[in-house]
Amino acid sequence: MVRLTRAQQQERTRAAVLAAARKEFAERGYADAKVDRIAERAELTRGAVYSNFPSKRALYLAVLVDSIGPAAAGEGPPPSGVAEALGTFARVWLERLPLTGDTPAGGKLQSRSLAGVFDDEPGRTALGQLASLEALLLALALEPRAPGHARRVRLAELVLTLLSGAAHLAETAPGFGDPFDVARACRHLAELDLADTWDPPHLPFVAPARAVRASWEPPAELPDELTGRPTGFDADGVIAVLGTSRLEAVEEAVRAARPEDRITIAVVTGDPAELGRLVRLRIGDLAGSLRRVFGPDPRPGLHLVLDQHAAVASAAGIPDPDDATEAAVRVQAGEIVARAHGRGAAHAAATTRPALPHTD
Repeated sequence: MVRLTRAQQQERTRAAVLAAARKEFAERGYADAKVDRIAERAELTRGAVYSNFPSKRALYLAVLVDSIGPAAAGEGPPPSGVAEALGTFARVWLERLPLTGDTPAGGKLQSRSLAGVFDDEPGRTALGQLASLEALLLALALEPRAPGHARRVRLAELVLTLLSGAAHLAETAPGFGDPFDVARACRHLAELDLADTWDPPHLPFVAPARAVRASWEPPAELPDELTGRPTGFDADGVIAVLGTSRLEAVEEAVRAARPEDRITIAVVTGDPAELGRLVRLRIGDLAGSLRRVFGPDPRPGLHLVLDQHAAVASAAGIPDPDDATEAAVRVQAGEIVARAHGRGAAHAAATTRPALPHTD
């Protein structure tokens, strides 16, 4: 018999825990699932489960993340207009809804439901920030198809609200409503004039980024949560390090950056087991749908990575990042040429036009 390495044994244990947890959550739901039963199903000890996943919530999120799988780009040409794009996106998104014959627990697992999972303030804050980021990502895919490339964030928020409501009804009242009607409604929402503008009142008062001149030593590649491909950090542009309570600042970088800039968002958290997995779940889930509708790179030039070990933050000179972190640097020709910290940092780094910075 071939003896497994320690890493192989750990991976086998983790896979056994995930398989057992998937069955437990599908049968009993998140609230009634028990870690002891999961350990028994996996023929492991309770300690072996907790050595891989520090909490039931972390384990549930891992099961949901594992259920997403890779999403290939759509086979046909990308939609040409906003209405067509919204109708196609809605149909793809609604594929997750449970079927009439599914059990309540199994249906929630199928739809990757987070109902009743986060009832604490950090989790609720992160969910709110992720909802804002999801709307922005959908809007950025829609805007090139809009007249004048106008902002479409409010439209994206409205569409995601309708789709989330449809998912909730599918969980609580199976068989109610027609998903095709929901997709048609999303298509017609493109006709609404929502007077969408971008003018955050605090931005005029944001301090400019500080001009510096420091060597930039890019960290190793990390998976891009938007494209599913590895991404490096050696290109010129803006790198914003944002905690899970400051994800709405992504739009500040996107709207202020130069057309040629590469914008990289490094998400940091003090709770990678739960909030880190939540980010991976929500953004990976949405990005998979976007790739199927708009192609392999829904928003060229924008990259988002989960900086679980603070490698990007450390390279950018940002010590002890946490969920409230908001900091950014501008990289140019292998050097950090500007730094910004605090509220509006991503905007400040994106708008800076450094001349001859002093030595850091």
